[in-house]
Amino acid sequence: MTEEPAPAASRFVLVRCRDCSKEQVVFRRPATTVNCTICGALLATPTGGLGNFRGEVLRALA
Repeated sequence: MTEEPAPAASRFVLVRCRDCSKEQVVFRRPATTVNCTICGALLATPTGGLGNFRGEVLRALA
């Protein structure tokens, strides 16, 4: 019997912009700043690991 590997942690999260409420998919560990595609507000900044999210993180995507 073979064991199934544990599911990998999601690499992407769904983030809602504080300013315009647009939902956007963002990489969990961004290498550059991520801005909202609608209003240009800052959503995430790189930290060398997990990003610092300024918007509301709604959920991890599978």
